[in-house]
Amino acid sequence: MTLAPLLARIAVSLSLFMATPPAQAEGTAAPEIAPQTACGERGTVVARLAERYGESLKSLGLQQNNVVLEIYASDSTGTWSILVSHADGTACLVASGQMWEQEVAPLGAPGDDA
Repeated sequence: MTLAPLLARIAVSLSLFMATPPAQAEGTAAPEIAPQTACGERGTVVARLAERYGESLKSLGLQQNNVVLEIYASDSTGTWSILVSHADGTACLVASGQMWEQEVAPLGAPGDDA
């Protein structure tokens, strides 16, 4: 395994983080963002995931305050990314990695370890 894909992801994350200020309501303090979090306009972030890593949307869910958690992955490269998208159009990359596997087998009953 080479480090080039990981280094490329880090570079993309840092460029998005440095180029995009966090969204905030007027008169409120800016929320603190962890240094590893990269945010940008959602369309731009999604396009970069598709262009650079071949990732597409695999799953999503609604969190509190109308925040959407999105999972992107590539079946061909095995990379994956987790975005948190906000109602104001920004998306933040909160995690990414390699060796994505899509689970297709039905889950057993709770407590069934078979």
